[in-house]
Amino acid sequence: MRPPVKFKGRIVDSFSQLAGKRKVRRGLAAIVFFIALTLIIAVDFMPQKVNLVVGQVSPRDIHAPQGVTFEDKVSTEEARSLAATRIERQYIVDPRVSVDVQQNISELVKSIIAVQANEELVATEGEQADETAEKLAETEKVQQLRDIIPFNLSDDVIKSLTQPDQEQNLNRLETGLTAMVVRVMGTPEGVAQENLSDAEKELIEGLPSLQLSGAYNELAAGMVRNFLRPNRFYDSDKTERLKDTAREAVNPVMVTVKKDEKIIGVGEIVTDEHLAKLDALNLTRPTLPVSSVLGSALLVGLMMVVVLFYLYQQNREIYRNAGHLYLLGIIVLGVLGVAKAIIAINIGQWPEFGALFGYLAPIAAAGMLIAILLDSRLAVLVVAVMSFMLGLMTGGEIKFAVVGLIGGITGIYGVSKLSQRSDLARAGFYAGAAGMAAIFSMGLLSEISIGLVITSSLILGSVNGILSSILTNGAIPYLESAFGITSSVRLLELSNPGNALLRRLQIEAPGTYHHSLLVGNLAEAAANAVGGDALLVRVAAYYHDIGKIKRPYFFIENQMGDNPHDKIAPTLSTLILTSHVKDGVELAREQKLPEGITEIIEQHHGNSVCSFFYHKAMENNKNENVTEEEFRYEGPKPQTKEAAMVMLADAIEAAVRSLQNRTSGRVEGIVRKIIKDKLMDGQLDECDLTLKDLDIIASAFIRVLSGIFHNRIEYPDPQSLQHKESAKKAKRRKGLQSIG
Repeated sequence: MRPPVKFKGRIVDSFSQLAGKRKVRRGLAAIVFFIALTLIIAVDFMPQKVNLVVGQVSPRDIHAPQGVTFEDKVSTEEARSLAATRIERQYIVDPRVSVDVQQNISELVKSIIAVQANEELVATEGEQADETAEKLAETEKVQQLRDIIPFNLSDDVIKSLTQPDQEQNLNRLETGLTAMVVRVMGTPEGVAQENLSDAEKELIEGLPSLQLSGAYNELAAGMVRNFLRPNRFYDSDKTERLKDTAREAVNPVMVTVKKDEKIIGVGEIVTDEHLAKLDALNLTRPTLPVSSVLGSALLVGLMMVVVLFYLYQQNREIYRNAGHLYLLGIIVLGVLGVAKAIIAINIGQWPEFGALFGYLAPIAAAGMLIAILLDSRLAVLVVAVMSFMLGLMTGGEIKFAVVGLIGGITGIYGVSKLSQRSDLARAGFYAGAAGMAAIFSMGLLSEISIGLVITSSLILGSVNGILSSILTNGAIPYLESAFGITSSVRLLELSNPGNALLRRLQIEAPGTYHHSLLVGNLAEAAANAVGGDALLVRVAAYYHDIGKIKRPYFFIENQMGDNPHDKIAPTLSTLILTSHVKDGVELAREQKLPEGITEIIEQHHGNSVCSFFYHKAMENNKNENVTEEEFRYEGPKPQTKEAAMVMLADAIEAAVRSLQNRTSGRVEGIVRKIIKDKLMDGQLDECDLTLKDLDIIASAFIRVLSGIFHNRIEYPDPQSLQHKESAKKAKRRKGLQSIG
């Protein structure tokens, strides 16, 4: 049996080996970030919140942590429902119904008159034949009347109606009944379905006034029962509008809870009133559905895949750098964590204002940090993703996502051309101004009061910009140090003349210091011309010769008297000169300068030849074997175009300064000669500068040098001026004496 200690040791070793693999580390980090983001978005971490439902027994006493005035939605809804029930049903009277009823009466009367007037008999012989024909005609009329009358009448009434109306009953029926229908149905109230029977009764009771015979009275009653119908209908739209108006006219029922007031005690039964107060105090924590967590996790996973796929396609350098991915995750988690904490803040006195705290989410800080430390285009994508996550965190409130997106992109724009530290504050101002406009716009789209819209846009927008700027400024130094990234802010700090290393260079090697400033101007102009990192080039140029601090007087720009190289061998002079590169690298690492600057210090001479001492050695040792390799710098050659530009600017500034007659033609000639010599010597083989870039760089150098070493007017000597003035005065006195 294997000993348990050895078995545990092997497990630990296996885990250590797995953790040491790059893919495993990245996978574990991705899982950690995924879980953390899901928890931030989907879970409420406030420990003072409780899970209570109506009818449950309270497990403890709960007091109000602060005062709050809130709307009692249940009472408000009850009051509004009561106001709505007081609104009577609204009706509309249709006059066309009365016209149709009158038309139905008239048409039936005319049809009956037409049947009664039909006297066509069948011709037969004798009286018996006449009687048969008469019976056949009556039978036919009865059938016709039954066909045209849409209601049932007795056989006797029908037979009576077949006889000609000698007393004009039908005319009185039509005129009188129509007038009665107009009187009953023509009122503003009309006839509704619920009082239709009353209207029928009223009309039937009024029939005797028409003085109709029995059959015609039955016919009139049948017309009333069959033709009369409602002309007053329920108007649901108008009724609902009036009810809505009545509901809106009811003011919300407000409830005030004072600080430290007891909301519910231990053992008490939870009611709707208790839950309303706990909700207003933001003390309730609803049970989070598993489906909600899974949905949030799925969305987080999809958004992480989108960002990683973008990096894989558009920026492989960041994708392959695990440190940069960790940095990206930390920025996102940190900013969303701050946003989560801000959203959880509850202001009891102004609940409507506190509900808008999602506008304070500092998405712009994430955008500015990513733009400064990593990449601006990546920052735009991440800001869009984080704005979407902010919307999820606030329960699907799109207004917070829109404001976060606008402020974040504005912040990225503000730091896109960072040239001085105050630009960070300016970027925060831009983000705040954009946030104000966005908050105001979203407020106009919502149902809040215009006063709250203006107040929230001014306060929350400005605070968001300031907070984003503070977070960016405070986080940059720590993130730079932790992940070894050189940001524009760090470079700006290093370019300050008050920096300890530059101050030391200025005091101990003043000639080298001023030479470095000129090299910085030349290299920066070249970088701007060909699209390099101008700020990095300028700062690296300031520090490229810091190794000369160790032995400043061995370099001609710092010499005030004798040249010590006149007394030593050329090989030793070369060793001293070339050592300033190694000394500079050691000093840079000692002072923890960014790696980009250290690399430029190491590469700014490449493996070029110290030509002066090489030729001097050749002259002094004509009979000895002198090799060129002994007089070369150790290298390496410039690996980036920024390092190459510093190399060219360094060589050209020294060469132009040594010219006696600096005409524009001679300056241009020496510039192009040095660039050509560096190219032919292979010093530019390992950087990504093209021949076109070299031509552009030469033009930029010439333009800057023409401004530095331009011709000046020669001022006369004050002593010679004084001598000429004395001679003029003596000549004038002599002339006066001769006249006298």
